[in-house]
Amino acid sequence: MKIGFIGLGNMGAPMARNLAAAGHEVRGYDMAAPEPEGVLAAASAAEAAEDADVVITMLPNGPILLAVAAQVMPAMKPGAILCDCSTVDVESARKVAADARAAGLGALDAPVSGGIGGAQGGTLTFMVGGSEGDFQRVLPLFEIMGQKTVHCGDSGAGQAAKICNNMILGVTMIATCEAFALADRLGLDRQKMFDVVSTSSGYSWSMNAYCPAPGIGPTSPADNDYKPGFASELMLKDLGLSQEAAAAAGAETPMGELAHQLYTRFVEQEDGRGRDFSAMLPRFVSRNAKNLG
Repeated sequence: MKIGFIGLGNMGAPMARNLAAAGHEVRGYDMAAPEPEGVLAAASAAEAAEDADVVITMLPNGPILLAVAAQVMPAMKPGAILCDCSTVDVESARKVAADARAAGLGALDAPVSGGIGGAQGGTLTFMVGGSEGDFQRVLPLFEIMGQKTVHCGDSGAGQAAKICNNMILGVTMIATCEAFALADRLGLDRQKMFDVVSTSSGYSWSMNAYCPAPGIGPTSPADNDYKPGFASELMLKDLGLSQEAAAAAGAETPMGELAHQLYTRFVEQEDGRGRDFSAMLPRFVSRNAKNLG
């Protein structure tokens, strides 16, 4: 299959490399990043899209997605599919899909979960919105780049699933970090805390698979001085999308709102920028120490 891949950053580059390694012809474009091994260089986004069966985008936000889509859709051949793997707002995803259909193209919104490690290892989870026909055509590519793919519904449903998932993740990580910091103050050993909670009703992905306490549980960014596997500013972005969606839908999300406020403070006023989102733990520990006076 001929694939155009636009956006070759920390996530896009290994995804494109895995597709090329699987035998697909991949032509890539990024304004700043170099092409990964096996990926042919294109001089522009439009050139990457020419004659491609599927054009995959991995971009920072909705406005950039809309701009890139406007560039590539005129260059795409009839019947080709534009598959956006970025995390953007639902309305941008639906706008791109409507424009693609009007141009005689297919469209999928297919945001991912699994971080840089998942992109490198081909173990991402894809949450996909769009028609069943377009989904089935691109499914073999999802199976190369990931280990699980869920067709969530019509256009925008993939982004809705990603936004809801990451709102849960942000809230549970904050709760996990708060609990470890409280355990410290109460004199409870962190390993004992993990041994209890990881096998009890407090079980969560944030505790069991991505523990924010160094030296506890499976290896995580906490064991690498909180160098980001999933940066705090990316969590802030996703929580912002959740609150925009909640406002548009008239949905009450008080925990999501509070998580958004805390990550806003952490990233914009404290030392969270450039650190993993689990670095909320040393943030709470430091603030508790100051409160003790």
